[in-house]
Amino acid sequence: MPSLSASNVTTTGLDAELFEKLARSRLLQDPPIPDGTQSSGDDELNPDAGRHATNLCPAAVLIPIVSRAPLSIVLTERTKHLPAHAGQIAFPGGKVEAHDMTPLATALREAREEIALDDTFIEPLGYLPTYRTGTGFIITPAVALVRPGFKLVADPAEVADIFEVPLQFLMDEANHRIDSRNWRGNERRFYAMPYGERYIWGATAGIIRALYRRLFSA
Repeated sequence: MPSLSASNVTTTGLDAELFEKLARSRLLQDPPIPDGTQSSGDDELNPDAGRHATNLCPAAVLIPIVSRAPLSIVLTERTKHLPAHAGQIAFPGGKVEAHDMTPLATALREAREEIALDDTFIEPLGYLPTYRTGTGFIITPAVALVRPGFKLVADPAEVADIFEVPLQFLMDEANHRIDSRNWRGNERRFYAMPYGERYIWGATAGIIRALYRRLFSA
């Protein structure tokens, strides 16, 4: 097998075995320290907004890569009545609770609660560096392969829909665009990756962009 250098790895023909080797070689194997010092975030496209130095709320999300051909990522659409990020596209995830031993534990718990994804189908691969949001969260993304055969059920209190997007589409930089909108009287720029009727944007798109950079960007 050829070496996994940035110059010779693409998503074309990428199967679960090669993706696992690539991910384990490039992802963090230990949880990153959630202090924001070596993380990416919403403020990268909005330098005038400044960074949250303190009082960031720790959270974690699961990036579930379904290990069938072609590889895909499971995403959710949040219900429209939620107090934060209503109706947006998201990864399974949420706030770190006191009883969660690791960010992975948070991500797995939230995936069970939100979409009934059973742990027995999940093979954790590692972590991305943390991601800061403009709404005051610092998110640890945990990447995992998900074995086919699972059955997903949306928690109607939080999840309006569950769907998959091809990994090849999301890892193609040509599909990463920068959009903007007015927020609290200021223009805010953000990554967006529209896929059909799905408008993937904000922190979710930013984390996808971070995954692309970590695995496929030189």
